[in-house]
Amino acid sequence: MVIYCINTLAMLAKNKRFLILSAASLSLLLIPFVAMQFTQEVQWKTGDFIVAGILLLGVTLMIDLLMRKVRSKSKKWLLMLSCAALFILVWLELAVGIFGTPFAGS
Repeated sequence: MVIYCINTLAMLAKNKRFLILSAASLSLLLIPFVAMQFTQEVQWKTGDFIVAGILLLGVTLMIDLLMRKVRSKSKKWLLMLSCAALFILVWLELAVGIFGTPFAGS
């Protein structure tokens, strides 16, 4: 299992599009990091950055997979928008608890 994961990551590292998407998504984590330097309103902990990074990389991986595997443009866009909507719903739940699950942030 570990060897499969390493081989998969090595294959993804060769994919230039995935690297660009990953760099762009992870650069979004700089926004709260910089905001933390200037205001007390933003107070992220290390775990918050880890969870956000995992979510962003997961969505990036799914979008890259959809871009490579789905042929139909309409299906591709529908699935990518669905991934983005799911990401936003999970992010909102973790941040403010719009559904009231035990994972809510506040």
